[in-house]
Amino acid sequence: MLKSFEAYIKKEKLFLPTERVLLAVSGGVDSVVMMELFHRAGIEFAVAHCNFKLRGKESDGDEKLVRLMAAKYHVRFYSDDFDTLKYAKEKNISVQMAARELRYDFFETIREQLKFDYIATAHHQDDSVETFFINLIRGTGIAGLHGILPKQNKIVRPLLFASKDEIIAYAKKEKLKFREDSSNASDKYLRNRIRHHLVPMLKELNPDIDKTLMNEMIRLKEVEDIYKKEIENRRKRMVKKVDNQVLISIKELNKLSPLPSYLYEFLKPYNFNEDNTNKIISVINGEAGKQFISATHRLIKDRESLIIEKLGGANVKKVVIKIKKNQDEYIRGSVKLKFEVLNPGTEIIKSKNIAFLDFDKLKFPLELRKWREGDSFYPFGMKGKKKLSDFFINQKLSLIDKEKTWLLTSNGDIAWVAGIRIDERFKVTKATKKIYFAELVK
Repeated sequence: MLKSFEAYIKKEKLFLPTERVLLAVSGGVDSVVMMELFHRAGIEFAVAHCNFKLRGKESDGDEKLVRLMAAKYHVRFYSDDFDTLKYAKEKNISVQMAARELRYDFFETIREQLKFDYIATAHHQDDSVETFFINLIRGTGIAGLHGILPKQNKIVRPLLFASKDEIIAYAKKEKLKFREDSSNASDKYLRNRIRHHLVPMLKELNPDIDKTLMNEMIRLKEVEDIYKKEIENRRKRMVKKVDNQVLISIKELNKLSPLPSYLYEFLKPYNFNEDNTNKIISVINGEAGKQFISATHRLIKDRESLIIEKLGGANVKKVVIKIKKNQDEYIRGSVKLKFEVLNPGTEIIKSKNIAFLDFDKLKFPLELRKWREGDSFYPFGMKGKKKLSDFFINQKLSLIDKEKTWLLTSNGDIAWVAGIRIDERFKVTKATKKIYFAELVK
């Protein structure tokens, strides 16, 4: 077992002989064996233990054993108690998930504070097989079918070369003391049901099912690596970031096959799930304006692109800002507007971001707001009144662009669609005595 342990660490490049490792030790047979192997291999380590207070005296007994074993090996021992049930209730998550979050947060805190290079957990082959089936049952895509990885960031799993039976046999041979977690016998959890029922049934069909699945998981990891490279290559070419928006060309998406897999991977970083992806695909060649919301982002199906942006806070559509007669500036986030009163004869600069208005036709305070349904104005250079929604369509503005557009209004009338067009009624003429200058600074 020791030789296999050392060979596996070297093969998977888990850590260097000179690096320090913090062992996550529960007191069960797996982590006890891991501690013994680290000791025999002469690797510098310390021990960390979590008492989740879920099994009363049994939990306290686990902590006592781990503390004694750390003393036996003359290594440092770190532990903490948690009110796991309270944490789970506050976070609205399962007790298992709560314990996992508390465990890894505690281990990482110790690792960072005391400058350990890695955290080692005692996951083994059986755990990896069970994880494979959990992910298969729940549906996690190809990324969930590689089982438990030997190394992920600062977490290493040096026992993945061994089965549970091999670990128990080694513990008995070396007369190691360990504790059984009574919750492992319960069928309350999915992992236990897989362990107690599904795996034994599969072993009847194939006695070496563990080894077979481990080999298949290695192949699936290789396939996943190829898949990820292809996805990233396409992502770099097709997913563009412009200011605070992410744009994906619909024309280019339509060239991809299979589209659901590509689009799912493109959208996953923005927390859109498989169901969202399928709904987006169903409207991808339809009319513009459809919106889809994830926990963190909004996606809008525009004419030529899928537009993604982070969800904002307050509803700025309801915000109305008063602009006083003598006010020279307004700033909100990344939006900046400058105002100035000029004399006649000033050169009129042609720029969408600058408005020259007849000062005497304006009624102060002006109002700065976002567009609303039913808004209309008289676009400069065009005949007659036009609905702002129709004007936006003609200007080929996306829904996000519309929502980001500010309107400068006078007594309820739109004087300037900021950054786009002024209103004909407020234009500067030969009769203008004072010019009101407004500039949108991007």
